[in-house]
Amino acid sequence: MTTITTPVEMPILQVQDLTKQFGGLRAVSSVSFSVQPRELAGLIGPNGAGKTTIFNMITGLYIPTAGDVIFQGSSLVGMEPFEITQTGVGRTFQNIRLFPNLTVLDNVRIAYHPHAGYSLLDAILRNRHFSAKERELTEQAQDFLSIFKLEKVQNEVARNLPYGEQRRVEIARALACNPRLLLLDEPAAGMNPNEIQQLMDLIHFIRDRFDLTILLIEHQMRLVMGICDRITVVDFGQVIARGTAQEIQDDPKVIEAYLGKGVIAHAP
Repeated sequence: MTTITTPVEMPILQVQDLTKQFGGLRAVSSVSFSVQPRELAGLIGPNGAGKTTIFNMITGLYIPTAGDVIFQGSSLVGMEPFEITQTGVGRTFQNIRLFPNLTVLDNVRIAYHPHAGYSLLDAILRNRHFSAKERELTEQAQDFLSIFKLEKVQNEVARNLPYGEQRRVEIARALACNPRLLLLDEPAAGMNPNEIQQLMDLIHFIRDRFDLTILLIEHQMRLVMGICDRITVVDFGQVIARGTAQEIQDDPKVIEAYLGKGVIAHAP
């Protein structure tokens, strides 16, 4: 009798014993987790747990003290942030980092320029090739904005948009870099309940529309528990739990990390 085995899909991201030390402070200590292709994964923990430091090591803003970050089978450690972006890792930031004095259209157009297809000399001369490629970039950016229903505000200066729309522009710009893995750092920060629901719908949409893998940091438990397939919990720079939303909600270590030791002892 022949046994048919289903091939196991390799993780798109593997964080292996990642450590970051700032002088005498160890912000992250031997953190390991993996993310599967097309998964919507969460990285949560109390303030100061080391979550954004982990993101910064994945995207090259910090060099790990020890450990490795493997993306699609290759190490990212030692690469520059722009090189990591070119390999297929996009991200947003906890504090929105748009170009506030540029229009929405120009904020997204910027993401296309590494693939503009013209030389520095073409740009200086502003010749026919330059003009044709610029029109092409503009059309691509406009098409992209229409997917996110931002075409009506494309000529608005970014700083004049409501907070929720600024966040959508930032996500759109990250996706315009054509990533395979998208890191979202507290995308719901500062949002009201209605905006959070819209964001949940948007994250599901972009995962399915662009066939993406998404890893997010978030403090809004309604969002995390509502959309994440798997969750990794860190506290004091170390992993304390992994699992589904229900498993994480019921984990005593997670409850203790968020609410304190006395909560478990005095729970009915």
